[in-house]
Amino acid sequence: QLQLVESGGGLVQPGGSLRLSCAASGIGLGSYIMGWYRQPPGKQRELVATIGSSGDTSYTGSLKGRFTISRDNAKNTVDLQMNSLKPEDTAVYYCNARYVWSTSRNYWGRGTQVTVSS
Repeated sequence: QLQLVESGGGLVQPGGSLRLSCAASGIGLGSYIMGWYRQPPGKQRELVATIGSSGDTSYTGSLKGRFTISRDNAKNTVDLQMNSLKPEDTAVYYCNARYVWSTSRNYWGRGTQVTVSS
């Protein structure tokens, strides 16, 4: 099966930046829509951004301008650049891969913790 591993999380001060990376193995990502989700403490998981197989992107409205999703199919990776971080961005961030031809093929990483605090 497709395996996803997130990295790049950590502690950052408000206004700082982090770049998360998701590395895939087992199956190439060329036919998958990739996404980043997050789950703040005590809240449900929410969508951050998606990027299609051809590079088209979509963002949660409140995050536009601060977060940027990108992918490199040759390297089998997807990144999330996060700028101007706020305390409310604190969450576990998850990488997701969804096969474009079937929603039954849906994979998740184990997540990486992002903490925004002074």
